Amino acid sequence: MTGEKQNLLNMEKHGIFSTRTVNWLAAAVLIILLLYFGRTLFVPMFYGLFIAIVLYPVCRRLEKHGFSKSMAIATGLLLVLVLFTALVWILVLQFNAFMHDLPELKAKLQPSLTGLRQWLTDNFNFSLASQNEWWQKTSENLSGNSSGMVAGIFDKTVSGLFSLFIIPVFAALFLYNRKDFVLFLEKMTGDDHKDRLHYILNETIITYFHFIKGMVFVYLIVGVLNSIGLLVLGIRHAVLFGFLTAIMTIIPYVGITISALLPITIAWITKDSIWYPLGVVGVFVFVQYLEANVIFPRVVATQLNISTWATLVAIIAGGILWGVSGMILFIPFAGMLKLVTDNVPEWEAINVLIRRNEVKKGRKI
Repeated sequence: MTGEKQNLLNMEKHGIFSTRTVNWLAAAVLIILLLYFGRTLFVPMFYGLFIAIVLYPVCRRLEKHGFSKSMAIATGLLLVLVLFTALVWILVLQFNAFMHDLPELKAKLQPSLTGLRQWLTDNFNFSLASQNEWWQKTSENLSGNSSGMVAGIFDKTVSGLFSLFIIPVFAALFLYNRKDFVLFLEKMTGDDHKDRLHYILNETIITYFHFIKGMVFVYLIVGVLNSIGLLVLGIRHAVLFGFLTAIMTIIPYVGITISALLPITIAWITKDSIWYPLGVVGVFVFVQYLEANVIFPRVVATQLNISTWATLVAIIAGGILWGVSGMILFIPFAGMLKLVTDNVPEWEAINVLIRRNEVKKGRKI
C-alpha cells in the first residue's frame, strides 16, 4: 500500500496525475450531473437567455429612442412572437392540406407495401403468415401501451405549453435585470478580470445578434429555394416540406437528413418514376451546396468558427443530456465557450480543441 501511495506521489510530482487535473475532472462530472438532473429548469432558462442575448441590441436601440425598459422588452418579445406565429401559421395550413391528402397517399402506398412483403418472402423466406403474425403482435403491443402513449403525449403537450409561456418570461427577466446579472458575474470573476469580462460579454452579444439575424435570412432563403425546387418537380405540399427542411437545418448534419425523408417518400408514392425521388434529393443537395458556399458566407457576416469535431460533440452530448433541445442549445454553448477561450489564456488547451482552423491565402490561421 505504501508503494502505491509513493507511485501516486511520483506521478503527481512529475505532472502525470496532478491535483489540478483531478479537480477539473470532478468539476466536469459535477456540471454534467447538474445539467442532466436540472434539465427541467435549464432548458427553458437557456432558451430565454439566448432570446435575451439576441434581443438586447434591439432593446438598447429602442431605449435610446425614448422607450422605457419595460416597453422596449415588450416590443422585442412581440416582434419575436409575430415572426414565430407567422411561421407556425404557414406550417399549420400546409400540414392541414397534407392531412387532407393522407387517405389518398395511404391508398397509393398499399401496392408498394404489398410488393415489399412479396420481396421479403422471395429474398428472405419471411412468409406472409409470419409477417401477419409479427404485425399482429406489434399491434397488440402498441394497443397495450396505448395508455402510456396517451399519458406521454399529454405530458409532452403540457410541458410544451408551459415552455412557450415560461421562455419569454425568462427572456424578459434576463433583459430587465441585466445589470444585476452582470454584477453577479463581476463578483464571481473578481475586479482583476472585470475589463476582460465586459469585453467577452460584448463580443458574445454582438456575435450572436448578427449570427442569429443572418441565420433567419438564411432559413428564409433556403426555404424559398427548397419550395421552388419541389414545386418545379410537382411534389405535393412543396412549401411545407421546403420550409420544414430549412428549419430542421438548425440541427447540423442530422436535421436535413431526417426532414428530407418525408418529401422523398411522398415523391416515391405519388409519382410513377424513380427520377422524382432522385430529383428531390438533387434539389436538397443543390440548395445545401448553395447554402454552405454562397448564401451563408454572404448573408451571415459573423461566424462562430467552431470545428466540425466540436459541433458533433456538442450535438451528441446535448442530445444525451437534454434531447432535441440539447442538440439545438449546445451549439451556442460551444460558440460561447469558444469566445471565452479566445480571451482566457489559461483555457488555451480547450480553444485548440474547439476552434476551426481556417486556411486563407495559403496560410493557416
